[in-house]
Amino acid sequence: MNPVQLPSRNSQGSFLDPAALMRIKSLELRAKVVVEGLWKGMHRSPYHGFSVEFSEYRAYVQGDDPRYIDWKVLARSDRTYIKKFEDETNLRCQLVIDHSKSMGFGSLGFTKADYAATLGATLASFLMKQGDAAGLTTFADGIEEHMPPRNRPGHLRRIIAELERPAKAAGTSLALSVGQLAELLRKRGMICLITDLLAPVEHLEKQLALLSAMGHDLVLFHVMDRAEIDFTFEKSAHFRDAETGVERFVDPQLVRETYLKRLQAHRETIQAATDRHNVEYHFCPTDQPLEEVLFNFLSARQRKKASKSAAARFAT
Repeated sequence: MNPVQLPSRNSQGSFLDPAALMRIKSLELRAKVVVEGLWKGMHRSPYHGFSVEFSEYRAYVQGDDPRYIDWKVLARSDRTYIKKFEDETNLRCQLVIDHSKSMGFGSLGFTKADYAATLGATLASFLMKQGDAAGLTTFADGIEEHMPPRNRPGHLRRIIAELERPAKAAGTSLALSVGQLAELLRKRGMICLITDLLAPVEHLEKQLALLSAMGHDLVLFHVMDRAEIDFTFEKSAHFRDAETGVERFVDPQLVRETYLKRLQAHRETIQAATDRHNVEYHFCPTDQPLEEVLFNFLSARQRKKASKSAAARFAT
């Protein structure tokens, strides 16, 4: 068997170009490359580095019971950490990934579905390496597959195997799918929704409000292809709606300005809805490196945690 050729970084150590990353056929290996690349770029250990929230340890503070100090870590690093109890260590994260027809579009040699699957596999790999639990839900016109959060041998491979399955040919019912998800997820945790959001935001907002009221921590990754964002089409052609099959002859020169205004309005509506319900929002063009998406996600988690800590100190 020939060895797998991994894409290389440039001399500045910049993030991998997604097109180069997607040339790796194995989804599991793509996720591994992204996670390892992020940590190498930050020059930190995944267990004692950037995101304390995802670590199995926390720094010792005055008043902690010294019986729970990890003396092996102290001997290795000259830093004092204590083991977190299970109820404060294990994050439960449900990855919810759009498998509708519109996710099959791509102008860069790979599709939005490829990008979303790689992002989902990367998040699952990262979380489970930190001792947290990850699950997977896929949807189109309703829930397709649902795997509750686990952290046990073989579970990550099950998630990746499901992500590698081709999406079913179905339209999007985002609000219905999220509503069904609320019935499945009774325990509070993090929900990471990965979708192109080609659906009415008004219906989705009601379901996001419901999940937020149930105590879930919501993160939305809005995936769009660069051609959709900039409307880079030049020649007049028949454009077919991937989900309805409706065709329309379009001259890009005539409709580009209107399209871009409507897209901007759509994104502003999404941003306003997520702000209202305290949903963490990440806009992810498919030419954005996955390492950068993960870094932005972790940065947002760190800021959120710091904000909560500051609020708690102020309250006392």
